[in-house]
Amino acid sequence: MFRCLVAAALSLVSLPAFAAPVSFDGSWKTQKFSLFSSNTYGFNGNSVTVSSDGSVSLAYRALPQTYWDASSAKWSWSVQEGVPATDLRKKGGDDRNLALYFVFLPEGQAEALQGASVRKLLTNDAARVLVYVWGGAHDRGAVLGSPYLGDRGRTVVLRGSGTGSASETVNLTRDYANAFGGGAAALVGIAVSGDSDDTNSRIRASISGLQVN
Repeated sequence: MFRCLVAAALSLVSLPAFAAPVSFDGSWKTQKFSLFSSNTYGFNGNSVTVSSDGSVSLAYRALPQTYWDASSAKWSWSVQEGVPATDLRKKGGDDRNLALYFVFLPEGQAEALQGASVRKLLTNDAARVLVYVWGGAHDRGAVLGSPYLGDRGRTVVLRGSGTGSASETVNLTRDYANAFGGGAAALVGIAVSGDSDDTNSRIRASISGLQVN
């Protein structure tokens, strides 16, 4: 009986960590960057569609404290129409099909800023942002400085410009350490964006099955 209990305990230890879904529901809020230009987002529970016509904006949702220790993420995404290849390091010329922003804060700051707007978070000196991108004229795995976030943000290229469908798995802990030198940080929010205003082009795309663990 004792050996059976030990075996059962060991089997539980070897199980993969539980992956927590991030629902595309009514908790997402759109942040415009221009009074006259905004994308259209369709939130459908497990997925979000992104339509961008010479426009740019992002949709953001805060994550509850149970998600703050997340060390990895995965999702699927699809692009039916996309923008041409751009230089993602160039301010005012960095259009991309899709971007997923993972927003981190030191835990003390995270507690103090619960419920803050994404604009306030993205301008906070303590914030750090990993931006995973489908788009640009760069190789997969390229880590680029952000023309808007400065030292607070890094762009990680997962797919260059083009169309198609793909699934991604990213190691947030490793990528955070590579980008910012490590240190403890809480994953306080996620944003989705499409950006077609500089090239005056169109995006028709979607993201589904987003999970963190």
